[in-house]
Amino acid sequence: MVEYIGMKNLINAVKENVGLRTGKLLFGYEGNSFKELPWGALDDVVMGGVSQSTFQIDLTGGENGGPTGLFKGIVTTANNGGFASIRTKNFSEPEDLSAYDGLELRLKGDGRRYKLIVRTSSDWATVGYTSIFDTVEGWQSVRLPFSSLRPIFRARTVLDTSPFDPSQITSLQLMFSKFESDGKLNPTFKEGPFELPVSCIRAYLKDPITPRFVHVSSAGVTRPERPGIDLSKQPPAVRLNKELGFILTFKLKGEDEIRESGIPYTIVRPCALTEEPAGADLIFDQGDNITGKISREEVARICVAALKSPYACDKTFEVKSVIPFSEPYTVDPENPPPEKDYNEYFKTLKDGITGKESLEKTPISV
Repeated sequence: MVEYIGMKNLINAVKENVGLRTGKLLFGYEGNSFKELPWGALDDVVMGGVSQSTFQIDLTGGENGGPTGLFKGIVTTANNGGFASIRTKNFSEPEDLSAYDGLELRLKGDGRRYKLIVRTSSDWATVGYTSIFDTVEGWQSVRLPFSSLRPIFRARTVLDTSPFDPSQITSLQLMFSKFESDGKLNPTFKEGPFELPVSCIRAYLKDPITPRFVHVSSAGVTRPERPGIDLSKQPPAVRLNKELGFILTFKLKGEDEIRESGIPYTIVRPCALTEEPAGADLIFDQGDNITGKISREEVARICVAALKSPYACDKTFEVKSVIPFSEPYTVDPENPPPEKDYNEYFKTLKDGITGKESLEKTPISV
């Protein structure tokens, strides 16, 4: 109920708020699924112009002949116009993207400059947080950090407004315009037809990605069911796993939920925990084989360091101190040990090693 079901519940509760490695799809195609948004034309006719645009799904116009969204139209400066755009209806609930760092568009460029406008109010005529982006010919990914969004209203920067709030996104807008902002003109603007295929829009985590979820598990979680292991040489929790309600078994299932969640994670498996101070030299290992002891304080420091380290991201590892059980560890306040650079340990870790590899091997018949 705690180690497995509790972990499932915890992941479901935090998943939307800590961010996924692959980002969050807002619009478009992902594998065999499609996330739709209700786009509609919003052109310069609102100011007397005669430009026209539309948004449609092109079932064969995407990469590799797949489907894509298509923003297309004809733009003209007649009647003092000069822009074409598509805007979504307001979302039924504000989109909370506060766990992410920006929006990424997968599109087929044409060498022109476009705008993405993000709104955080359900009012129609309101500030649009705007980022201008250039395209090159062909398919490309364009990343627009939230930090690049500027508050614009009717092509003018708004100085006395609230900062952009990524937790309150209510609508999106794509625009091709003669105008940039504050009197500047788009150097790539030309009248006539245009097409901008957009296969998807997603929120992204910036590189390098660091862990968003750090979990303290336990060394030994893969050992109760490991073939050929000498239980007499294992810690009590391994020997008594069944008597303890299969606690290590369910700890491992809880770990699996984390690894499969898509959340950038670190799983720390300490050996036996002690009340000794931090500072002893450490051994980091993978594969779930080591035994020993480690200070609780040291484990806490490792967890905090992992949150800031891309080298710890999506890693599972065991850790112990070099001090044997038979020897107590103390620290001389007058001569404390040097602070550790945990990154040097994290850099030694490899992807995909959990110790479950031993469970999946078929014993050889003799």
